[in-house]
Amino acid sequence: MMTVGTRALFQKFFLAGLLAVAGALALRAAEPGAGVVVVFNSNLSDSQAVAAHYAAARRVPSRQVLGLDLPAGENMTRGQYRDQLQMPLLNFLEKEKLFVFEPDANPPGPPPARPRMKEARIRYVVLCFGVPLRILEDATLTDPKESTLRPELPGGNGAAVDSELILLPWSRQPVPLAGALRNPCDAATNAASINPANGVLIVARLDGPDPAVAMRLVDKAMQAETNGLWGRAYFDLRGLTNGAYKLGDDWLRGAADAARRSGFETVVDDRPETFSAGFPMSQIALYAGWYDGAVSGPFARPDVEFMPGAFAYHLHSFSAHTLRSATQNWCGPLLAAGVTATMGCIDEPYLSGTPDMRVFFSRWLSGFTSGEAACAAQHAVSWQTTVVGDPLYRPFGADLRALRDQLAARHSPSVEWSDLRLVNFNLAAGQAPDISIGFLESDPNTPQSAILSEKLASLYQTAGRREPAINALRQALALHPTPQTIVRLTLALGDLLAAAGRESDALKLYDDFQKNSPAYPDALALWQKMQALAVKTGNPSQAARCSEQIRKLSPKPGP
Repeated sequence: MMTVGTRALFQKFFLAGLLAVAGALALRAAEPGAGVVVVFNSNLSDSQAVAAHYAAARRVPSRQVLGLDLPAGENMTRGQYRDQLQMPLLNFLEKEKLFVFEPDANPPGPPPARPRMKEARIRYVVLCFGVPLRILEDATLTDPKESTLRPELPGGNGAAVDSELILLPWSRQPVPLAGALRNPCDAATNAASINPANGVLIVARLDGPDPAVAMRLVDKAMQAETNGLWGRAYFDLRGLTNGAYKLGDDWLRGAADAARRSGFETVVDDRPETFSAGFPMSQIALYAGWYDGAVSGPFARPDVEFMPGAFAYHLHSFSAHTLRSATQNWCGPLLAAGVTATMGCIDEPYLSGTPDMRVFFSRWLSGFTSGEAACAAQHAVSWQTTVVGDPLYRPFGADLRALRDQLAARHSPSVEWSDLRLVNFNLAAGQAPDISIGFLESDPNTPQSAILSEKLASLYQTAGRREPAINALRQALALHPTPQTIVRLTLALGDLLAAAGRESDALKLYDDFQKNSPAYPDALALWQKMQALAVKTGNPSQAARCSEQIRKLSPKPGP
């Protein structure tokens, strides 16, 4: 146990860590709704309802909410895009003096480096449920110019509506339609530089399988801005060390590094397969992985645990082929399961034309809005990416010290997450684990928190202190953790008990878990582990029971 003086010392030390986290953020004032134009489909009452909900929540001026006569489905032709969305929106922005171009916006001579724009009073466009998702390929259009991005990205004039609309500031000048174009704000490090005067309009949509899902995106974003985005981070790589597809792993590994440096409890899976259905993925704040064609693993289960404000992304060529389904592809199911923000591709983008998650996470976690971070992460525009969620969403823009004080004053249970993030932030900065152990031992929140007790157990185990680790895991299990946390704690505790020579205790733990969790997806592997423990402890009846369960659960041989 620690003395009062030592406790005060640790509290002072961790306050310094808190200040370090806060100082690492690029703090800016909250984005006002006046910087947004909201677009809805005037033919759909649900679309107008989503627009009204967002405008009220973000205090968007009523004159900046625009209804347009658009097709009702997810597809529109190139002509419909131009005549019913692109040009009406551009004319509206000019009429309202939200875009002010130079008198001669299309002078003769070589193309300018940026649009000839005197002033832009908005930076964001939010497309609401009911605005089409995709511009269809039009074989009748001819465009002699080739893609300016990369030779592996072919021509073709089909695109995501969002990605095409990013280039709205260039609409008074000729822009090639064939293939992808390089994003003028690719990998931007200055959030303010991402604006129409530099050639980029930040575009995102409030969308999903139904309008209620779309409305909740802003509600959950604002909840996380008020209380913080807390939880765990999971990154699913493929373990690639060479070849053209290694780029995807590099991006995801960089994203994981950004999450870890920011203090998130971070899990990185390097195996070729994606997370299994039985993987104990609990309290998800951040997820990025690849490469399944449709939602799978923990995300296909009804009890997936997304935290309020969670961001999740799965890299696949058709992850956003439709947003209106809760079962197809990835984006729709993730949104239906509770994700607050995501990105995806409506058609084949080729790997180099997908969003760079390394850029997205590094910018977003340092204080960019989700819209700014998503825009900076796109190497290619006029291409296949759609961004779903409130683009003003900025959960990492607050001073963490002030936020923690507010949570403590309200007796919010989220204080435990702020303590965990501080511990991880300091560990990532090179702090000795013993110092973090001392802090958690002295933290009055630890005995009441499954989250902090589990972290303390992990640190004890790292330090080779097996019995304290066992006790901390037992304490965590007694504190009513979430269902998926129970799975993880049980598996960790069983392994520790077995390693400590307490095989009978481990066997009883697993047996109780199986009785209480009959739907556990990885039951076969657990029964096999139990059988080995039963044999080792000389328990033939238990070994026979395990063998029978293994027989029932084992895949039947093919013909």
